Amino acid sequence: MPDSPREIVLVAYEGVQLLDLSGPADVFDTASRVVAAAKGGRGYRVTVATPGGETVRASSGVGVAADAALSKVEAARLDTFLVMGGEGRRDLVEDGAVLADLARLAPRARRFGSVCGGAHLLAAAGLLEGRRVTTHWAGCAGLARRHPELVVEPDRIYVRDGELITSAGVTAGIDLALALVEEDHGTEVARTVARWLVVFLQRPGGQSQFSERLQAPVPPRSPIRALVDEIVAAPGGDHRVAALAERAALSERQLSRLFLRQAGVSPARFVERVRVEAARDLLEAGGLSVEAVAERCGFGSAETMRRAFLRVLGVGPGEYRRRFATADPVGLAAAS
Repeated sequence: MPDSPREIVLVAYEGVQLLDLSGPADVFDTASRVVAAAKGGRGYRVTVATPGGETVRASSGVGVAADAALSKVEAARLDTFLVMGGEGRRDLVEDGAVLADLARLAPRARRFGSVCGGAHLLAAAGLLEGRRVTTHWAGCAGLARRHPELVVEPDRIYVRDGELITSAGVTAGIDLALALVEEDHGTEVARTVARWLVVFLQRPGGQSQFSERLQAPVPPRSPIRALVDEIVAAPGGDHRVAALAERAALSERQLSRLFLRQAGVSPARFVERVRVEAARDLLEAGGLSVEAVAERCGFGSAETMRRAFLRVLGVGPGEYRRRFATADPVGLAAAS
């Protein structure tokens, strides 16, 4: 007979981000089916706990039924305890009863953590002092400011610090859950789950890859705003620093200072990142060779593009293009 499943508790609440919750839940469910079909071993039993045990409504408007009230969760058999993110967590950071339940349960679990903004709740409960953590890129600065005792790593998809694991925003909860499955059941099971869900087992790059236009909040009346829009619209154009400075009627030194102050990077680095982003889209779409993608995106050569990919994403374009092949090694299609 297989061992009993590992007990997973996912904490939700009114205004939870639905994908924060459903992403990890689907990873654990798929892993359970893979493990049962492949070797009859134990998988996972997922419990959704809410503050009062009531059905809550996600920020998207979808209702989420609870399996248990947070206050009634028993810690004795608790394996993994994860707190989800969402706009609703802002109403809970001052809720003493909820924070007390988090402080009671998290240390009793074999491992605990958060997805996205759930880190703010764990921090408010006093569970993260001195720990290395991450959260959604938009909330990293605020988390570090409110909790200076934390070591916030803003460019990580997830961060493991002993029994604590925290992830970046939204879909990064899938990465976190896959890492836990790999830890429990090995790489082959985790890879099978990733293939079935059509995601990376280990996605390339960190949070900084998402999206250059969003990361460059240049004021509308800035002298470089038109340049930023032009670079994003036509990555393959002539965007040498001298050419950009001439188009903006600025010296190269003035241009560099404005980019550093308003976009956070040098002009050359901004152009490189935008070109990498454009190349990613073309590589994912397929139909063009790596050489053709490099030419279209303004890199000049496949080797130049490869070096840029390594700097920005940590992998080359060929590796980035290789997606997981469609696979159904344990008959999941028949069971779906």
